Amino acid sequence: MGHIDPTREIFAQFRANDRPGPIHMLNLVRLRAMAAYPDGRKATGAAAYATYGRESGPVFERLGGKIVWQGRFELMLIGPEAERWDHCFIAEYPSVAAFAEMIRDPVLSGGGETPPGGGRGFAPDPARGAAGRKTFGEIPQ
Repeated sequence: MGHIDPTREIFAQFRANDRPGPIHMLNLVRLRAMAAYPDGRKATGAAAYATYGRESGPVFERLGGKIVWQGRFELMLIGPEAERWDHCFIAEYPSVAAFAEMIRDPVLSGGGETPPGGGRGFAPDPARGAAGRKTFGEIPQ
């Protein structure tokens, strides 16, 4: 089961913790073979995720977001053995408020693409990542 959106209760707890300084979010993305658009459009999961990256990347950067680490999933050391991820990265936001503003941005909340995947916890291996990469939605090979 994928997870894309927080519950109202969890998001309220997140917003209430608007502490000073940046926040870091681990993003674990599993792509569908074919995206599931409500209007029936056809696209691969990878193509849909790339579209989401092109649309959300400028908003992410305008609000001060950056990718501080990304890498390729290799092995589930602790967790469900069959779990796999297509894209793993850590996004940094200047503050809780900046993240909240990003998800309320009209580009993402109105007409933006919803990423065709979701994520659960996994600890990435920094030695395998590409630190400082700025292309949002790009999946490293």
